[in-house]
Amino acid sequence: MIRRPISQALLRAELARALPFAAEIMICQGRKIARLLSLDPFAGEPARPGVVRFVSVFAKRPRAAGPARSAKPEPSAATLPMTPPASAEWLLKILAREGWFVFGVYQRHLKVIGYLGSLDRLFGVPATTRNGNSVATIAKALGAGEV
Repeated sequence: MIRRPISQALLRAELARALPFAAEIMICQGRKIARLLSLDPFAGEPARPGVVRFVSVFAKRPRAAGPARSAKPEPSAATLPMTPPASAEWLLKILAREGWFVFGVYQRHLKVIGYLGSLDRLFGVPATTRNGNSVATIAKALGAGEV
């Protein structure tokens, strides 16, 4: 448990030292999570049974701009929103990217794990994905509201 202010670099180093294996460590400031809520990243995607909202966090800012917003989804051009793979019934939709975060929805299916894993390759940096409800719970703990 951390009981005093600490830099991200020191926290990352301490966590890496304490783990018995190599790991990418994603650290996110509480104010950034609170800011996410004001973006309303899931607007236009109503909550439905069997569809899960997610937020992925990059280990660092992607070196390229990554996919840009577009009215016409075209995964080959890396535009957002996008639905990989383009040729199949949708299982995963990437809705938006803001800084170190990607927002989307997926249907409960085993193939989705592989599609979420492709975010690393798409943006060129490691990412970790969390359920939108988990992010909302964290935001509530920070006093920021709901996702």
